[in-house]
Amino acid sequence: MTRWLTEAVPRGRVAAFRTLVYLFVAADLVVFTPWVRTRVDVPGELYQPLLIGRLLPLPTPTPTVVAAIFWALLPLALLAATGRAPRLLGWSVFALYFEWMIVAMSYGKVDHDRIGLLVALAALPTAGRARHGDPTRTEAGGWALRVTQIAVICTYFLAAWAKLRFGGLDWATGSVLARAIIRRGTDFADLIAQVPYLLIVAQFGILAFEFLSPVVFLLPERWRLATIGFFYSFHVVTIATITISFAPHLVAMTSFLPLERIRPVVWARQLITRRRDGAAPVGSAPDPPAPEDQGPAPDDVPAAAPPVAGPAPAVGPATS
Repeated sequence: MTRWLTEAVPRGRVAAFRTLVYLFVAADLVVFTPWVRTRVDVPGELYQPLLIGRLLPLPTPTPTVVAAIFWALLPLALLAATGRAPRLLGWSVFALYFEWMIVAMSYGKVDHDRIGLLVALAALPTAGRARHGDPTRTEAGGWALRVTQIAVICTYFLAAWAKLRFGGLDWATGSVLARAIIRRGTDFADLIAQVPYLLIVAQFGILAFEFLSPVVFLLPERWRLATIGFFYSFHVVTIATITISFAPHLVAMTSFLPLERIRPVVWARQLITRRRDGAAPVGSAPDPPAPEDQGPAPDDVPAAAPPVAGPAPAVGPATS
């Protein structure tokens, strides 16, 4: 079990995952959860903190507190994405983002798509330094990725358990997806809803998919990556039908992928270098033609044909 939990991975994978996670945190503040800043507009008595918020001496959100979290977390996340000071910046980002989530989820609604991301933020500071493209393997980085993977799969499995715990089999045989389509469905979802019993089959399929999700850890790497691709396709269909986004969960799920192979900075440099080397400066003379375009070389020119043999010319004065 210890070997499995700390299975070594390339440091380049850890570096790429770290950059992706911290860039998402910065994007989350301004794209996905900017509404957290509006929480301070409601009366303080409506703030009902989560259990962790009740155990820790956390203040009731005020405009000053929320603004301080936002403006401290945004630049720190961008700095952490560079890989510098991984422990100092990593723990700082985790603490601030954790408080940001407590503020967000303490007003009656708790999203379950952020468990994997929070675990990743808590584990990445322990992975140590890592550089993009570094093939050296690290057990500390492997542990950070593994616990994130476990959190991602627990998100699926525990979601299925909650469905049966609170809804029973009625969740699978009821009109859960039909209500979701009525509330926030798309034209594509309307087409699917017209197929008899398809939504019921889909609900049973969702339960089976979520309950069986831990099997991904037992698969060979090739099949494991294919299964993760299926997970992503499930969320694509979810967005396309009922417009529910699991963006934080999808970012955390990249912990399964060989991210060290994706190096956009290197690709961009190669593209720029290729274009710079391939374009001739303005006003410069054209390059000489290649040898094969110049015709045959002097040594390859065929020798002149020998003169045709004939009678020798007459010698002496010409006769009139």
